[in-house]
Amino acid sequence: MANVPQPQTPKPGPSRIEVIALALSVGWMVAVAIFFIVLPPSGDAASFDSLRFVLTLMAVFMPVAMIWVAVAAARSARVMREEAARLHAAIDGMRHTYMAERQGKPAGASLEPTVEKKLTEIAQATRKTETALATFTSSREAQKLLTERKVAPVDDQPTLALGTSADDIAPALINSDLIRALNFPDTEQDTRGFAALRRALKDRNARQLVQASQDLLTLLSQDGIYMDDLRPDRARPELWRRFARGERGRPMAALGGVRDRSSLALASGRMREDTIFRDAAHHFLRKFDQMLQSFEQVASDEEIAALSETRTARAFMLMGRVTGAFD
Repeated sequence: MANVPQPQTPKPGPSRIEVIALALSVGWMVAVAIFFIVLPPSGDAASFDSLRFVLTLMAVFMPVAMIWVAVAAARSARVMREEAARLHAAIDGMRHTYMAERQGKPAGASLEPTVEKKLTEIAQATRKTETALATFTSSREAQKLLTERKVAPVDDQPTLALGTSADDIAPALINSDLIRALNFPDTEQDTRGFAALRRALKDRNARQLVQASQDLLTLLSQDGIYMDDLRPDRARPELWRRFARGERGRPMAALGGVRDRSSLALASGRMREDTIFRDAAHHFLRKFDQMLQSFEQVASDEEIAALSETRTARAFMLMGRVTGAFD
C-alpha cells in the first residue's frame, strides 16, 4: 500500500517573530536603562512614592509583556495552520491511496482493511443517499457493468392501443415533485420523497434525468464522493436563468460553486481514465441542461433556488466545473 504523505516536521528553534520580539525587548530595556541613567535625580529622591514606583514599573515592563503576548498569539496561529495542513495532507493521501489501490488491483479486489475502514468512517454520515438510490435500479448498460447488478430489461414506454404511449396520458409533473425527486428520498421512511419519485418516473423527460443522475451518483460514490458532503456556494436564481437561456462564459463561473479540492481531483481523474464514467457524466449534463431550459420558463425564483439545493444539482455543479461547462 502506498504511504500516506506526511508534512515535514519543522526543526526546533526560535522563529523569526520570536527573534524580532527578543530584539525589541532588549532594545526597550536598554532604552529604559539609558533614560534613567541620563535623567538627573530629582530633589526629593530621599522620599519614596509608592504610586510613582508602581507606574514606573508598569511603564517599563508593560511594553515587554505586550510584545510577548503578541508572540504567543502568533505561535498559536502557526501551530493551528500546521495542524490544518497536516490533516489536509493526511486526507489527500488517503484518497490518493484509494485511487492507487483501485488502479493497481483487478476488479473485485478489496482494499486493505485500514484504508477501507477510514473511507467507511468518512462516508458513514452520507451512506443514506446510496441506500435510497439503490431502490431504483437503472436499466442503462453503464450501471450494469459498474454495479454488477442483474437487472431484467423493462420496456421504458409501454404502448397502448392505437399507438398511444403511457407518457401521452400521464398527468403533468408539477415542479415541487420534480424538485423532490431530483433530491432523492433521504431515508427508507421518506414516503413523500418516494411518492414524488414515482410520479417523476412516469414523466419521460424527468425519468431520463433521474436515471442519469442515479447512474452518476452511484459512480461518484465508488470514489467516496457523496453529494451530502459538498457545500457549494449558492448562486442567484437570476444566474441559473441566464445559464438556462444559453449564456456562457466567465459570468457563469459562480454556478460551479463546489470548492472541495479532493472531490474535484477525483472526478477529474475519473473523467480522463474511465470512458464509461465520462459517457455517463456527459449524458447527465446534457439531460440536466435540457430539463433546466424548460424548468426555468415555468418556475419561480424560490423553486429554482430549491432545485439548486438538490443532490442532482450539486452533481451538476461538480461535473460542470470538472468539464469546464461554466468557463
